Amino acid sequence: MGKKAPMTLARGLFSLLAWAAQPLLRRKLRKRAVAEPGYAVAVPERFGHYTPADLGQDGRGQWVWIHSVSLGETRAAAILIQALRERLPAMRLLLTHSTATGREEGGKLLRTGDVQVWLPWDTLAATRRFIEQFRPAVGVLMETEIWPNLIAGCANAGIPLTLANARLNEKSEAGALKMGLISKPAYAALAAVWAQSEDDARRLRNVGAKVSAVLGNLKFDAQPDEQLMSRAANWRHGLRLAHQKPVVLFASSREGEELLLLEQLQKQPDLAGAVQWLIVPRHPQRFDAVAQLIADAGFGVSRRSQWGHAADAGDAPPLQDGSLWLGDSLGEMPLYYGLSHLALMGGSFEPLGGQNLIEALACGTPVILGPHTFNFSQASDLAVQAGAAFRCSDMAQAMQRAVALVQDLPALAEAEEQARHFMLQHRGAAAATADAIVKLIRAGRNGNYS
Repeated sequence: MGKKAPMTLARGLFSLLAWAAQPLLRRKLRKRAVAEPGYAVAVPERFGHYTPADLGQDGRGQWVWIHSVSLGETRAAAILIQALRERLPAMRLLLTHSTATGREEGGKLLRTGDVQVWLPWDTLAATRRFIEQFRPAVGVLMETEIWPNLIAGCANAGIPLTLANARLNEKSEAGALKMGLISKPAYAALAAVWAQSEDDARRLRNVGAKVSAVLGNLKFDAQPDEQLMSRAANWRHGLRLAHQKPVVLFASSREGEELLLLEQLQKQPDLAGAVQWLIVPRHPQRFDAVAQLIADAGFGVSRRSQWGHAADAGDAPPLQDGSLWLGDSLGEMPLYYGLSHLALMGGSFEPLGGQNLIEALACGTPVILGPHTFNFSQASDLAVQAGAAFRCSDMAQAMQRAVALVQDLPALAEAEEQARHFMLQHRGAAAATADAIVKLIRAGRNGNYS
């Protein structure tokens, strides 16, 4: 275990600002809850207050605590949790989140005896109450989460807090260096850091982290839901029998990106008619807004939420000539990827860093990327090199490339094979990370975290 984390002037100022910002956080939660009611759930937990008062007390010293801020991190955490349960069958899971979508997804991972709460706001008092309440055997922050008071509190309480599946892009590295008086002591106080790639490890070391190992990306160990993939295969078969067009998915699209696609469909009617376009927005609170964007652009909208039980039990989604499909459901990305012949990756056509392409490749779906993939730079570059993904300079080029590829059946089949092969080559991070966590827990029981 590392040294205790002293209160520095910089962290003291940060703590004062975090305390003063609490009313603003409450107001933000109320506003977010209008569109996403999950933000109104258990608000006192955000400030370190738990109901009932003894929640989690009987698991003190036993909890394996995992924090996954939002949906993507929770899906990565699910892979790690499965590996941990295989090694620790009696494990009691303490699962924390910061977003409503993360908490909803995380609820699916709970077993009897597990507990799920919000991560407290990073004030001295809230983090102290959280630590005293649960006293976990180990803490695992997923990917990028760094909270100075939480990390210092765990260090001072003798709780090994780690950063797993750790990544740090160049933009975040620059931000951390600017805030070095706060961020460097926080990174340095972590008991272990397991990086996704050598580039991530280099940047993490540069901001003060003691990187223990480079273990790869947990998301390569993902296994798509078999039931959803089976339904997708049935739908694809039904569409083929009906001589319908191939499906091209715009996956996890972000605000502003749907307009780019719709503008190209308006300018180039051949693109609109060549394939069946399916749009799945990244954030569920935007489903209705995206449906309106499609209608305003002059296209019909066929929404997944309106396909009904007949589609679920049948051979294909309902067919409507000239309509764009809108995937307005949660937890069905494997269905959408499996149904589609090719995917355009959202977040990469605006300077947002791109969304996770690994889930698409796990479903055997090749990917077309825009120019902005800094959130998943290594995975994106490797997938392009392997022929499982293709990079384009803008939306117009991406859509033209997509239509050309799905119409070239041998080239499409080769890309699908490369996607599957690429995933197999990069598996193993879940087992390695779980083994490292178990080693920390056992070392702690012997009084030695080194």
